[in-house]
Amino acid sequence: MRNAFVRCLTERARTDPRLFVITPDLGFSVWEPFRDAFPDRFLNAGIAEQNAVGMAAGLALSGHVVYVYSIIPFAVMRAYEQIRVDAAYMNLPVRIVGVGAGLAYGGQGATHHGLEDVALMRALPNMTVCCPGDATEARELTRASFDHPGPMYIRLGKSGEPPVHDEAARIPLGGAIELVRGTEVAVLASGTALPLAAEWVRRLRGEPRPVSAALASVPTLKPFPISAVRAYAERGMPIVTVEEHSIVGGLGSAAAEALAEAGFPVPLRRFGLPDRFCHEVGSRSYLLAAAGFHYQSFADTVRGVLKRR
Repeated sequence: MRNAFVRCLTERARTDPRLFVITPDLGFSVWEPFRDAFPDRFLNAGIAEQNAVGMAAGLALSGHVVYVYSIIPFAVMRAYEQIRVDAAYMNLPVRIVGVGAGLAYGGQGATHHGLEDVALMRALPNMTVCCPGDATEARELTRASFDHPGPMYIRLGKSGEPPVHDEAARIPLGGAIELVRGTEVAVLASGTALPLAAEWVRRLRGEPRPVSAALASVPTLKPFPISAVRAYAERGMPIVTVEEHSIVGGLGSAAAEALAEAGFPVPLRRFGLPDRFCHEVGSRSYLLAAAGFHYQSFADTVRGVLKRR
């Protein structure tokens, strides 16, 4: 996913002189092709995330489309005031690109986990929030970012996420994509949880007591694709959201808001990471399992919401 983003940006930069990349001392072995091809449009700001966003705003005011790239806690939390005031308030074409969604940097501990970023960025006026789930979604949302007029947050996995879409797929900004049709329950997934959700839905449908689960990818969380949730709710289908993010403020919260405001009385369950700091240290797969983010827990959640219906 990360590599697809860099490739797409580098290709576009050959014909689009507006594109500029700033990294706060991160991206070694990732950004060298862009840096070598466009040395006058690449800046290592050092370990100074707030300064990086301020410089990005200045460049945006000068006609550039600027990408600030760092690990999620540093790109978002450390520079949040600057993102709010310099980018969102002034409605500038600054793209905050956070790498390491969820527990990708599990070995570095809680300081490096990206569990609250979507909630923070969804709360900012003017901010578009994108959470691609595979390399195809990352490529397509990066393409959409070239001409989007306001600020954006692009949340990336560390790399190596399995493909979910056909490579030729076209992914719209602000839409949802149904990947599997079903009649009993609708599973909405975003970001790095999408490949897991796709695997889990296939397993559910192959169980001795199969569940006809639909699966839709939601790569844009703001603006939220309300029409997709509405379509499932109108059919009376319970909804389960799946995300590698805190259950507070992310995909599940956005879906709950949409359902409540539309007045649809269908059950909804948020399947994500618990509302607590993760004190364990280990690989992403180890930490996900320790948090209960695995197939059996997902299957129990789906069957539980079906009983409620």
